[in-house]
Amino acid sequence: MLEKVLIANRGEIALRILRACKELGIKTVAAHSKGDASLKHVLLADETICIGPNPSAQSYLNVPAIISAMEISNAQAVHPGYGFLAENADFAEQVEKSGFIFIGPTADVIRKMGDKVAAIDAMRKSGVPTVPGSNGPLTDNQERSKAIGQEVGYPVIIKAASGGGGRGMRVVRNEGELINAIQVTKAEAKAAFGDDTVYMEKFLENPRHVEVQVLSDGQGHAIHLGDRDCSLQRRHQKVLEEAPAPGIPDDIRNEVLQACVNACIEIGYRGAGTFEFLYEDGGFFFIEMNTRVQVEHPVTEMITGVDIVKEQLLIASGLPLSFRQEDIIFRGHAFECRINAEDSKTFMPSPGKITAYHAPGGNGVRVDSHIYAGYTVPPHYDSLIGKIITYGKDRDAALSRMASALDELHIEGIKTNTELQRDLVRDKEFRKGCVNIHYLEKKLGL
Repeated sequence: MLEKVLIANRGEIALRILRACKELGIKTVAAHSKGDASLKHVLLADETICIGPNPSAQSYLNVPAIISAMEISNAQAVHPGYGFLAENADFAEQVEKSGFIFIGPTADVIRKMGDKVAAIDAMRKSGVPTVPGSNGPLTDNQERSKAIGQEVGYPVIIKAASGGGGRGMRVVRNEGELINAIQVTKAEAKAAFGDDTVYMEKFLENPRHVEVQVLSDGQGHAIHLGDRDCSLQRRHQKVLEEAPAPGIPDDIRNEVLQACVNACIEIGYRGAGTFEFLYEDGGFFFIEMNTRVQVEHPVTEMITGVDIVKEQLLIASGLPLSFRQEDIIFRGHAFECRINAEDSKTFMPSPGKITAYHAPGGNGVRVDSHIYAGYTVPPHYDSLIGKIITYGKDRDAALSRMASALDELHIEGIKTNTELQRDLVRDKEFRKGCVNIHYLEKKLGL
């Protein structure tokens, strides 16, 4: 078992990791920026080390500072959480080369899954369903690109191999737009990611965003923890998630779940990971794999009873999976609403001091948040300040419980998106289930 872990993140996920470590008897080191000394996990950690000024480039993205903090504190391993360096293969590689443990997959696997072309190729070989497309990078051969477009059928989408977060993508609706779209996307990809590799896929008009949670120990054993629906999105950023994904036939669901397990074993995956899919007309189409814990992992924990972060720590300790697939029993339904420090209508960030705070509670309500009355939300980082998670025996029960929890939530001193979330959980179409990834933006008039 690991004895000491350095937490290289901030906010609610850092507090989540600290709690898992405490339950396992693992000592914690909070690596924090100068302005984050008052964060909840920093106040609770066994040791704290300031790794730089407030800008993330000089602190949470500062690899030498983080490795130095591990050396100073004698930490054995580093947990990167999500965001920042969580999917940075070079960071994982430097951690391992420095004699420490990276709590996540190997650098080679992170690198492969971070390259969308390589990831799609690996998934296709493992039997995971993929979107019809170029099956590799587009070249400068314009006639070849046109031929692929004709074979796939318009509309198509041009994507940057190293892209993410909705950047490096361009929809093409006819052949006349194709070549210019490829050239523009390549230029944007080079500027944004330092890699101008792009590929083509069939553009699905009204898909849902469904993802599969997996755990794999890197020793030939892997399991799935079911799926989640994350279709309520704004500018490719998730707003509200649920598990399991509603309205998917069991035979179709089970086939893709098993394919994801097989892929984990095939690529030698280690740790927690998420396969992201577009789902349309009864078909799953792989888009990417996230090689880290997800913001929305709590909804899966609620319906399975599995502590995903604790499993990450156990796997990193060299232990085999503590669950077999037959041990996983799915019960009930869960929702998660992301609470951001931003205006509900304009989405402008709203940093500042929280003057009053009351968290919801009661049976089936979980709050993952690092905030407290008197805490000042800084302007330097992501606006996520917490997550409200509710569980019920079925979808209606969990959703009704969420509506009550959001009504109970009270935050003063800053603006939050709570009003938007209250509206969403009462939305008639969303309550029916199965809305697509464009629904929220259409509702907002974007």
